[in-house]
Amino acid sequence: MSLLDEIYEQPGVLRGWLDTCLEQVHRCARDLRGRDIDYVFLAARGTSDYAGIYAQYVWGSRNRLPVAFAAPSLFTRYDQYPRLRHALVVGISQSGQSPDVVRVIAEGRRQGAPTLAITNDAGSPLAQAAEWHLHIHAGREKAVAATKTYTAELITVAGLSAALDDDQAALEALSTLPGAVERALSLEAHAAEVAGALAEIEQCVVLGRGYNYATAREWALKLKELAGVFTDDYSTADFQHGPIAMVRAGLPVLAVAPAGAVLEDMLSLLLRLRDQFHARLLVVSDDAQAIAAGHYGLRLPTGIPEWLSPVVAIVPAQLYSYHLARHRGYDTERPRTLSKVTRTR
Repeated sequence: MSLLDEIYEQPGVLRGWLDTCLEQVHRCARDLRGRDIDYVFLAARGTSDYAGIYAQYVWGSRNRLPVAFAAPSLFTRYDQYPRLRHALVVGISQSGQSPDVVRVIAEGRRQGAPTLAITNDAGSPLAQAAEWHLHIHAGREKAVAATKTYTAELITVAGLSAALDDDQAALEALSTLPGAVERALSLEAHAAEVAGALAEIEQCVVLGRGYNYATAREWALKLKELAGVFTDDYSTADFQHGPIAMVRAGLPVLAVAPAGAVLEDMLSLLLRLRDQFHARLLVVSDDAQAIAAGHYGLRLPTGIPEWLSPVVAIVPAQLYSYHLARHRGYDTERPRTLSKVTRTR
């Protein structure tokens, strides 16, 4: 089983999640609706941190739940615990092994807050520490770089959002995701071609906004860990508050810009980066204008609601990162200095 195999497993993982996980998500949602919850306090690391950013947008916009990110060092190094009254304390981790994330959940439970773990291992310390565990059922992931576990975390976050509001239209929209991801996988040959054209890059910027800020962050991580590219990732709003000054002619700028509420602003910035700064643009989008704004484009399937688009948009980014690593001579299965499970305290 290779990293590329695991990328291609994602439609099946999402179908499996829809078949096996929804009932547990509904049970969890029914319980949480009866609890005194004003906000979410969320702990995660690495790729799972970006699933948490997605949760911040989805649960904030669709369920009116503010999401605050934990500072786990407060729990493990300073022994100073925030008051978690009226919080739903959530830990997201593929392995469920990182002691600092476990410690946040354990403290939430000690304070009497409802606690939820989202992991790929029901026997993990994180799953055992939480009152509720939502198993993402992605199957064993052997490659160091997370791919199928990330999209499984995203659909779990989205599914819980829909279940919390008992939103049948949203639940039905989830069923379109496996087919959309399958269509996105058809971009592999083009992603490999673009990776070859940009194989010499040593640094780049990755941009996204709204729901797909998470996608930009995760894409940047894949470029770092797989292809050894020094990558800065930003919300397009933050990018314009200073970092844009570093753009020079020829700098590769990678952007995730699907149709939706933030597309107009993103398109305006991309055109400015191309025409004024002479940046070299690669755009992932389902919008013809956005694709046309770039020197290179990876066209997403159309018809996916913006709030679900990160599940699909990350797929061409994964393919591009994989092929960029291959072009640059990196080992895609065992990135140097990295291991599959990282335990931070």
